[in-house]
Amino acid sequence: MLKYLFGIKKISLKKLTNIFSFVYITNCLIATSVLVGCDSFVNVDLPKDQLVKESVFENKATATAALRNIYGNLRSITNFDRLLGMYADELDAPNDRTSFFDHSIIQSNQSIANLWSSYYSIIFSTNSLIEGVEGSSALELEDKTQLTGEALFIRAYVHTKLVELFGPIPYINTTNYKTNSEVSRISEDDVYSYVIQDLNNALGSLGEDVSKFPEKRIRVYNTTVKALLARVYLYTFKWEQAERMASEVIDEVMLEQNLDEVFLKDSSGTIWQFVPDVAGENTSVAETFIFINNPSFTQPTLSTLLVEGTFESNDLRKSNWVGQGTGGAYYAFKYKEVTNTQPESLEYLVEFRLAEQYLIRAEARAELDKISESQADLNVIRNRAGLANTTASTPNQLREAILRERFVELFTEGGHRWFDLKRMRKAEEVLAPIKPGWRKTDILLPIPESEILLNPNLLPQNEGYN
Repeated sequence: MLKYLFGIKKISLKKLTNIFSFVYITNCLIATSVLVGCDSFVNVDLPKDQLVKESVFENKATATAALRNIYGNLRSITNFDRLLGMYADELDAPNDRTSFFDHSIIQSNQSIANLWSSYYSIIFSTNSLIEGVEGSSALELEDKTQLTGEALFIRAYVHTKLVELFGPIPYINTTNYKTNSEVSRISEDDVYSYVIQDLNNALGSLGEDVSKFPEKRIRVYNTTVKALLARVYLYTFKWEQAERMASEVIDEVMLEQNLDEVFLKDSSGTIWQFVPDVAGENTSVAETFIFINNPSFTQPTLSTLLVEGTFESNDLRKSNWVGQGTGGAYYAFKYKEVTNTQPESLEYLVEFRLAEQYLIRAEARAELDKISESQADLNVIRNRAGLANTTASTPNQLREAILRERFVELFTEGGHRWFDLKRMRKAEEVLAPIKPGWRKTDILLPIPESEILLNPNLLPQNEGYN
C-alpha cells in the first residue's frame, strides 16, 4: 500500500483517492464484523453501497469502527518485538539463525520493508480519520474531539517507533498525495518535535475518565498520552519533563503488586492494552514463546545472559515470568494463556504499564542528581520483586542499576531492551562481544530499498547499508 504513498506519480490523485477509499472502507467493514462487547466500539455495519471515505464519518458508530480498525492493525504488529529481542541480547535463536540475531541485515530485508509499510499505512489511516472527522458536519463536537485525540496519539506513537528504528524519517501528517509522493526524511529532533506537538494536542482532546470504556483501558485517554510523553522525554534527554510527566502517571495509576496478575486484563498497573478481536481470545505472545520440551524451529529462547547472568537469584520475576522446558532452554512466561479455552479473555496485550514509569522517573531523577528520590523509585520495583533496596548511590551507579532493572522488568516487551542499549550508548559495549556480525552502524536499521526506489527523496540510505 505504501507504494502509493511514496513516489508513484503516474497515478492520478482521483484514482489514488479511490484506491485508498476502497481499502479504508473495506478494512473498516472487516473490523466491524468482529467487534465485540464494548459500548465505545459498537458492532455496526458501514454503508456497503458507498466507496467514499466521507461516509464513514456520518455517524459516531461508523467513525468509531474506523478507529477500532486502526487499533486492530496496530495490535497485529507484534512479531517485530521478537525480532528486536534477537537483535539485542534478550533472545537467542537456537534453530532459526535469522539476520536479526546475526546482525546481517541488508536493505532489501523483507521484514523491515513490511514493518515500514505497515506503520506508514497506520499513519495514513490516522490522517484519513483526522481529516474525515474534522470535515464532518454530522458528528458531535465531543465525539470529534475524542476521535481526533486518539488518532493524534496513535500517529505520534507510530512515528516514535519509526524514528527510534530508522533515525531520520518522514513525518506524515496529511493524506495529500502530492505532498506524500515527494516526502523527504527530516532530523530526529524535528520528528520528536512533531511527536510532542501531537501528544500535547491529544492531551487537550482526551479526558481522564476511562469508566466510559467498559473494557479495561483499551482506548487512549490522557494518562496514556502522558505515559508516552514521559517515554519521549526520556528518549530525548529532557529529564525534568520526563520526571514531571512520569510523576503525573504514577499519581493516577496503582502498581499491581501480584506478579502473577501483571499481565492479566484487569491488572491495576496497566495503562494501555489491546483487546482481542474475539471474546475468549488472548494474545498470541504465549504461543510465540512457550514450549514444553524444546523450542520449535521458529521459537526463540530467553538468553542465558538474561536468565543466568542478569537476574538476581531471589528475584520473584525469574520464578514468575521465566519458564524452562524439559530440555533446559528458557522461555518468556509473562503471558501464560496458550489456548483459548475460557469463555472470556484473560490476557490482553499490554503496551504501557506503570512499572516503566517508575523506571523512567528513577532515571530522570538520577540525571538530575536527585539520588535518594531515584533510589526510592528503583526500590519500588525491586521490592515488589522480593529484592532488597538498591546499593547504587551515584548517578553512574544508578544508570547501571536502572539499565539492569529495565532488562529484567521489561524483557520481551516492545523492544525496550534494544531501545535502552541504543539510548544509553551501550549497544557497542554489550553486543560486540556476543554478535559476530555487529557493526557500529547497526544502531539504525536500513531504509527499505523498495521505498527508496519508489521515492529517491528518502536518500541518503543509513550508513552501513549502501
